[in-house]
Order: sequence, then structure tokens, then C-alpha cells
Amino acid sequence: MRCVFVVVLLLLAGCGTVPRDTRNACAVFEQRDGLFNNWRRAAYAAEREYGVPVPVLMATIYTESGYRHNARPPRTKLLGFIPWTRVSTAYGYSQALDGTWARYQAETGRWMARRTDFADAIRFIAWYHNQSHQQNGIALNDPYRLYVAYYHGQGGYARGNWSETAKTGAKRASNVAALYARQLQGCGG
Repeated sequence: MRCVFVVVLLLLAGCGTVPRDTRNACAVFEQRDGLFNNWRRAAYAAEREYGVPVPVLMATIYTESGYRHNARPPRTKLLGFIPWTRVSTAYGYSQALDGTWARYQAETGRWMARRTDFADAIRFIAWYHNQSHQQNGIALNDPYRLYVAYYHGQGGYARGNWSETAKTGAKRASNVAALYARQLQGCGG
């Protein structure tokens, strides 16, 4: 009985940790290739469902949360030192806002989806990028523009007044997507 408990703890311990080499898509997938928690399988399933290439999806997660399942924006400070509210409701791998996540759940019927679950988060990102493609005509393989729409929302993207923060993130996502695409060609991606 004690052995079973130890094995279960070891399996669960790997679920919440950030992969060691997040700049290498092959390494990320190798570290998360379990029977129940298989990131490669989840990423390619999202690509098949929504048409967004895996490197673009993975680069969005890299840029948004750095593969931290419980990532949140920092808290504001009251009186300069007391932790107060967060700047937004962004949460999880995808950094999806509460309202956008609820819309995703309602439109897809995935009521049990969690932002802290990689498979759910990457499917959400694929869905959102596909929405950006449908509403704004952004190519599904354009990580720069998809990221800007992800950051500012489809309406903010359409208005065209993009922040420097969004442009910096979009450039990072674009560079990482290109890197991941090269890597995945060499590791059976």
C-alpha cells in the first residue's frame, strides 16, 4: 500500500512543475508524455480540431505563462506595500480571463475544462486563435498577429491600437513559434 501511495505522489508531483527546457519543444513533449498527461497528444488534437499549428499554440503558452499551470498576473499594492487585487482575472497556462473562459465553455460545451489543465488550455488557445481567424481574417499560421489578437481581444486587434507590451509579446511568440517549428521537424512532431 505504501508503494502505491509513493507512486501516486510521484505521478502527481510532475503535473504541476514547469518543464526544464521550455525553449525546446521536443524536450517539453518528452517530459510530459504520460499516459494521462500527454502534452504532445493534446497539442496535436487541438491542431486537428481548430487548424492552428502546434508551434503557434505552444509559443502562445510559452509567452503567456511560461508553462506554469497556476500563473496569475501580479497583485497591485495598496499604499505601496500591501498586496491588493490583481490587474486581471487571467489564470493558468493560457492566461484566459474569467469571462472569455466562460464563453469558451458555453460555446464548446466543455463545462469541465480547467485553465490549469494543459490539454484544456491548449484547446482553448486553438479555439481562440480560430475565432481571431474567423473574425479578423488572421492566418492560422501567423503567430505575431494571432498573439496580438489574443492579448487585446478580437475587437482590440481590429481597432489597431496595439500596445508595446502586446507587440513585444507577439515578437517573442513569433520567434518561439519559428524555433519550435524547426525543432518539431527533427523530433517527429
